[in-house]
Amino acid sequence: MTATVERITANTIAPAAGTTRDVETIGQKATRYVFAGLRIALGWTFLWAFLDKMFGLGHETAAKNAWINGGSPTKGFLTFGAAGPFQGLYQDIAGAAWADWLFMVGLAGIGVALLLGVGTRVAAVAGGILLVMMWTAVLPPENNPVMDDHLIYAGLLAGLALVGAGNTLGLGRAWAKLPIVQRLPWLK
Repeated sequence: MTATVERITANTIAPAAGTTRDVETIGQKATRYVFAGLRIALGWTFLWAFLDKMFGLGHETAAKNAWINGGSPTKGFLTFGAAGPFQGLYQDIAGAAWADWLFMVGLAGIGVALLLGVGTRVAAVAGGILLVMMWTAVLPPENNPVMDDHLIYAGLLAGLALVGAGNTLGLGRAWAKLPIVQRLPWLK
């Protein structure tokens, strides 16, 4: 009786590197662009909130209440708009300089990161935390006993980070090649 031994090598398992190409389907390409568009739209939402509160562009913030004119981006809403079980907490921090700074830096940083497609993981986590806090400030939500747009946006942010939405119509690929990002991949 003879035994046959098959040698398993890299060539018998898979084709050599560079011999096959991943072919992107039309659906996959469309999905990349849809997520990129959503990333940009959500980035603009955060950046617009920052710009309006900073300069009082008149949409939600009057010029006299702009942060640049001495107004507080947190005082009005947290003092008069907060409701529910966390109302006291939010009213206690309303108008505090540290709360104003964290809020404004958060809005600007999240908005710019999403618009550029860089640091989407960090922007998703920071944005998710900010959005969940905004949701808790008005419990229960106005139009539904549990769900509102803040939670939907937080979920969308998680999805954007998971699919690498910064790589399409953004600087995500170039960002990922930076030495610091390669050492600390959570910065992607």
